[in-house]
Amino acid sequence: MVNSWEKPKIQIPKTKSEWAWDITGYTFYMGSILLLVFVWNTLPEEVPAHYNAAGEVTRWGSKYELFILPIVGAFTAIVMTVFERFPEIHNYPKRLNESNAKEFYLNSRKLLNQVKNICLIIFALILFESVSIAIGSGSLLGIWFLPIVIAGTCFPIVTGLIRQRKIR
Repeated sequence: MVNSWEKPKIQIPKTKSEWAWDITGYTFYMGSILLLVFVWNTLPEEVPAHYNAAGEVTRWGSKYELFILPIVGAFTAIVMTVFERFPEIHNYPKRLNESNAKEFYLNSRKLLNQVKNICLIIFALILFESVSIAIGSGSLLGIWFLPIVIAGTCFPIVTGLIRQRKIR
């Protein structure tokens, strides 16, 4: 058994799937910021600030509240990227040992990478949705937003846990 102080530090290059997830997540994130910059002067003073489970606006707020999403996205990305770089500090089952550590680390890092980028995509979609409603184009996702968020966050977690169970 390996305790948390004895976990080996292993340098594992970033995989193509991790790069693809990063490119996708950061593209959505940067796209949402660019959208906000380009439409800022056309936005009304009040924009959607909260939605219910059906995707309906339940609160309107100042357009400055739209900056919350990119700020939270940046904070999330920074924190999760730091954790990605140190997979040896993640929590693992007792069966972690020298021979399977690389496989555990890579699986854990990939899971964290996917969740990080899905969070960035979700924040971007919320911003797109709010801007779309604010400028009068209507809802893009509506009632489908919550199921997409739930599926998008649960799928990588479930698949990561299944992959972890297969590690011997």
